[in-house]
Amino acid sequence: MRLKFWGVRGSIPTPGKHTVRYGGNTPCAELRLDDDELVILDAGTGIRNFGDHLINNGESVKAFLLITHPHWDHIQGFPFFKPAFISGNELTIVGTDREDKVLSAIIAEQMNRIYFPIQLQDLKARITFIPVKEEQEIPVYGATARIMFVNHPGFTVGYRLDYKGKSVVYISDNEPFDRAVAPSLSNFEDIVKQKFLASGDDPNQRVFDFCKDADLLIHDATYTPEEYIDRVGWGHSHYLFTLRVAAEANVKRLYLFHHDQNHSDDKVDDILKKCKKEVKSRGYRFECEAAIENSEIVI
Repeated sequence: MRLKFWGVRGSIPTPGKHTVRYGGNTPCAELRLDDDELVILDAGTGIRNFGDHLINNGESVKAFLLITHPHWDHIQGFPFFKPAFISGNELTIVGTDREDKVLSAIIAEQMNRIYFPIQLQDLKARITFIPVKEEQEIPVYGATARIMFVNHPGFTVGYRLDYKGKSVVYISDNEPFDRAVAPSLSNFEDIVKQKFLASGDDPNQRVFDFCKDADLLIHDATYTPEEYIDRVGWGHSHYLFTLRVAAEANVKRLYLFHHDQNHSDDKVDDILKKCKKEVKSRGYRFECEAAIENSEIVI
């Protein structure tokens, strides 16, 4: 498998001289299986550049698009994904329904004529929707995609793709679950809280188990530990928890992801330096890097 990052920033696009090296686009990654089958992880603003790349290469597109959740930073690039406008292309969009709104309506809503000049039904590509739930597995070409609710508002999921003995876990948005804090967080779904509370002595064990022995873990590392103190309940991790997930799960490689919109390239450099120091001092055995837009990984 091969993976390329097209967007690694969280919350809002951050163009400018201070984000040139790591990139300012919101989440999107391209995953290619061995026969070049295409899986797209999230549809943040990074998917626009990816779509342009596909068009410029003259590629016809048949792809699975796995959406973690429909917060703006994870879907806002979809209306600008040029392959969706071309007849003959095929997209299978995977994500979660809500009690009051199905997945197709969720994706269509940001293209409502109030907000956008072109509606979902105007797109020429063949688009199929697959709503998923917790503890579900779906076939993705020759791979298997597993789904798990994570600790972030909006029925957010993480994806694990297993393929020919290799595994990639993508958890873009996830907060450490704290039993003492959970009852006060009204914007988190009760059904998700209950799944964490039933997870044993450490409610985060379900995340560790989901990531177990992964070859590549891409995980939310939005905050420093100091920043997180004032952001409990916002749905994101600090980097020490992200390192712990990788260590408890015995992964081979960790990529810090969803860089905070206020973190410059120099700040991300500093966070990565501190993480590498922690990895060494704690005797962790995984490789640790920070996700960089346009960088490629072979799994």
